[in-house]
Amino acid sequence: MSKETPPPGRVSPDGGTERRDVNDVVVEEWIEETTPFERVYETIRRTYDPTSASQIADRARVSPTTARKHLRTLVNAGEVTTSREGQTMLYRRSETGIVTEHAQSLLAERTPEEIASGIAEMKTQIQEWRDEHGVDSPEELARELDIEDADSDCGALLREWQTTRRNLALAQATLAIGEASRTGHLTGTDTDDDGNSDTSIVV
Repeated sequence: MSKETPPPGRVSPDGGTERRDVNDVVVEEWIEETTPFERVYETIRRTYDPTSASQIADRARVSPTTARKHLRTLVNAGEVTTSREGQTMLYRRSETGIVTEHAQSLLAERTPEEIASGIAEMKTQIQEWRDEHGVDSPEELARELDIEDADSDCGALLREWQTTRRNLALAQATLAIGEASRTGHLTGTDTDDDGNSDTSIVV
């Protein structure tokens, strides 16, 4: 009968082995395969509530000093916005960063020509709603009709109009971003106090 393969382990102080937590292994691999800048950026991408640099540093497995340095870079790039709570600086993902990320995803899925065609269709649809109801916006329509029932036909129209308007703005921003630069790269090439040298990362 073959012997059972022992689980991954490490040598314990008494000379035996102890089972390693799967989460610890994943974190170690993440640290080995990424730079401090990449970890800070990956962490802040999922941070939508104001959060301190120390908390971000803990999540990104870097020192608070390193986190603040890279957060400043991201603030300057428009990816991160700041606020204060007493003497503490707080950071979170900026609306600009969120729009940019959505725009890049859209550019990866569709050509500029397809996006431009979609923009034209959405503009036409919005203009038809304006002409049909004699108002310029879904909010104005809601005021005129005094809509309270969100499940009504008019309520459904309002939601569709608002969604179309939001998608139109995103599509227009996508074309602008793609046309203006296509240089969504942030770089950090100096060695930080975690002893690692940063490389560029696409934002």
